[in-house]
Amino acid sequence: MFIFEAIKIFVPTIVSFGFGMLIAPYVVRFLRAKKLWKKVNVKLALGGGEATISSKLHNDEEKKIPRMGGTVVWLSVLFTSLVFWLLSNFLGGIPELDFISRSQTWLPLFTMLVGALIGLVDDFAVTGTFGSYVGGGLSLKLRILLVSLMSLILGYWFYFKLGMSVIDIPFYGGLYIGILIIPFMILTMVAIFSGGIIDGIDGLSGSIMSSMFAAYGMIAVFNAQIDIAAFCFVVVGAILAFLWYNIPPAQFYMSETGMLALTTSLTVVAFLTDAVMLLPIIAFPLFTASGSSILQIASKKLRKGKKIFTVAPVHNHFQANGMAGYTVTMRYWIVSFMCALTGVILHIIG
Repeated sequence: MFIFEAIKIFVPTIVSFGFGMLIAPYVVRFLRAKKLWKKVNVKLALGGGEATISSKLHNDEEKKIPRMGGTVVWLSVLFTSLVFWLLSNFLGGIPELDFISRSQTWLPLFTMLVGALIGLVDDFAVTGTFGSYVGGGLSLKLRILLVSLMSLILGYWFYFKLGMSVIDIPFYGGLYIGILIIPFMILTMVAIFSGGIIDGIDGLSGSIMSSMFAAYGMIAVFNAQIDIAAFCFVVVGAILAFLWYNIPPAQFYMSETGMLALTTSLTVVAFLTDAVMLLPIIAFPLFTASGSSILQIASKKLRKGKKIFTVAPVHNHFQANGMAGYTVTMRYWIVSFMCALTGVILHIIG
């Protein structure tokens, strides 16, 4: 039995990676031909001040590296899902390979696609595709509002349709929160989404997101949620294909279409596997990105302009203080892997 489950998980993963590797060169070529990169460098920090250090680090005007590389990820996941669904249901394939199920994978797949489309609109706006250049794409407030609306609908579904009203706390057990599962879903998804600002150094976002999805894939295996496990590792395969073209020097960036797709679907997977309370550990690098930015803004407002970090988020702080971008990426990947491993162990023994 385990052999069939392993095949169900890893064969689609290989297909996802292969498809991503196949389409990535064409995606790069298309994005370059359409000049879909950020035309104006970052001017303002999140706190409202002038972003002099960030503008030097990113230097979007000179690099001219296309955005929307995240399309490789979600297109590969969508293609792989459709292929195995069609093979199993219409073309006489092996039904055991179909990992698309209403009880396990419809929600994360749907969330991924909605998040991807919202991010795609933002990316097109950032690159000036809609005519006049829109400096920051969709405003942060609007993106948070859209993510909140999505999570509100999901929270409603989890509570009223799936009957979820208890969250599992490691070493404690189930905690009944009832209808509060809805605002908890909103809070969690917005928090994970805010960590998407970690997409700022070549290879960084893809490397840590692959560790996170691999962790929840393993958790799903231990839960006997094989369809979710297959979905998670299909995402990992797609991210690895993306990384092939995103490691230094990056040929494209993940950008909002990729990060919105991944962060929102990761949140749904965390709830479905009843391991949402492990997100602060497994997704620790995301929390350090958003948390360091919040601390930096608070410090400048409360301490008369004094900063905690040279620049926020903290991964840019390391870079601004002389650490090479690839060094930051590799060390974050190591930390992310250990956080993911820790999360899986806590789920097993907790």
